[in-house]
Amino acid sequence: MSRFLALSVALGLNAAAASAQGVYTGGDRSGCGISHLMNGITQPRIIESSGTTRSYSIHTPSNYSSTNQYPLIVGYHGSSSIGLFFEADTRLDEAQYTGDKIMVYPNGVGGAWAGANYSSTTMPEDLQFTWEVLADIRSNYCVDSARIYATGLSNGGGFVGTLACNDTVGGEFAAFAPAAGSFYTDNDGPNDGCTPARSPMPMLEFHGGADADVFYNGGPGEGGMLPAIPDWLSWWAERNGCDSQYAEEDGFNNDVHHLIWTCQNQTGALQHYKVDDEKHDWPSTELDFSAIAAGDGPTHIEASAIIQAFFMNFTQPAQ
Repeated sequence: MSRFLALSVALGLNAAAASAQGVYTGGDRSGCGISHLMNGITQPRIIESSGTTRSYSIHTPSNYSSTNQYPLIVGYHGSSSIGLFFEADTRLDEAQYTGDKIMVYPNGVGGAWAGANYSSTTMPEDLQFTWEVLADIRSNYCVDSARIYATGLSNGGGFVGTLACNDTVGGEFAAFAPAAGSFYTDNDGPNDGCTPARSPMPMLEFHGGADADVFYNGGPGEGGMLPAIPDWLSWWAERNGCDSQYAEEDGFNNDVHHLIWTCQNQTGALQHYKVDDEKHDWPSTELDFSAIAAGDGPTHIEASAIIQAFFMNFTQPAQ
């Protein structure tokens, strides 16, 4: 275990103790008791949403039991892509990461998610699609509704930010972890239409300092104006009621910077990893597809492991 991952686990003991007081016990459990074949193999599913046929894929643990409630992670792919690519890129299906969780990979219309000027769908449409994906899963699989999480890359990471700013659909999630997020819908201050369902809303963001597609310091992007990541983090610190001073741990010859905020007595409810020489890709110690596409190589940290430690520290509180 890397010291960065170990620190994330240690931070979570504090946050988990705070968030565990009054855990949400609601949510549809009608999927519990329904058995499935071919567990451990990703399966496609089709649903109707906003008058359109939409799709997603689901991966259950190989030892899936219909009587056990599982945490659920929804992973949003980047632009010009599909869920299958994000699945292969992140390796989030591997048992070392999600052997005790359900993974879900929705597909955006036209290979993208709402929020960018190139998007084929509106934000209400993709928010509704997310709502209906969750409803379909919970009515067919046994889900712990207190432990539903979202992650995503690039345009998908930006949509994760959109979800976190939504006080209805976003309220179904316990924590969020975008990577290289293109935050087109959250680029003008802490109160610019962002209304999280609760505060603090746990958030972890990864970003490369050498990202030439979604610039760390913001500016014009492929799909609109992008915020500088330090500004975006400061807005979330304000929304989450975080202490003004954050902690920072630097490693790997000062190439990796881990920022940790304490928010309303929950240490680590807002976190950020910056890798100075990383480009526009999913952070991994192994060469992944997004790194190849970005002309990059492996980096020092494994986001797929770090987000597991982060997510499992937070549950949706009682309502």
